[in-house]
Amino acid sequence: MNSSEQPLPTFDEVLLCTPQTTVEQVELFFRRCFIPCSKGEKIYTMLYADELSYDVSCRAEELFQYLQHYNKTYRLIILCNCEKEHSYIPSAFSQYKVHMIPQRQLAEIQEYLQHHYRVDQPSSSAASVFKNNMCVGIVSSKRAGMGK
Repeated sequence: MNSSEQPLPTFDEVLLCTPQTTVEQVELFFRRCFIPCSKGEKIYTMLYADELSYDVSCRAEELFQYLQHYNKTYRLIILCNCEKEHSYIPSAFSQYKVHMIPQRQLAEIQEYLQHHYRVDQPSSSAASVFKNNMCVGIVSSKRAGMGK
């Protein structure tokens, strides 16, 4: 958020983990992370890493230990659910743990995201479905099974 002109992360910089995430997906992600890029500007992020299966988590830790010896300038963030802090990944990486407190106000974060997710020409885009011509949106319900 230091520059509103800097683009959001691309698909190769983010791994959204689920219980179905495979070892191969984690390995490809880590290899991209640990390959020294020319500018060193990319920040790689694993979201919900606590969702990985036990086998995939073990292999992920092994890969991390192996690959970090080849590049000490990697930029990796692993985000986990605080309620699952005793699962494998949060435990294995606990020495790197940093408790995060947002450094910006919610309104400022929302404005930043709106800048990046607004579609200029909504007439030919599905963005016209969402408020203010946004190309993403969150639909939620307090009741399960409401078709959202």
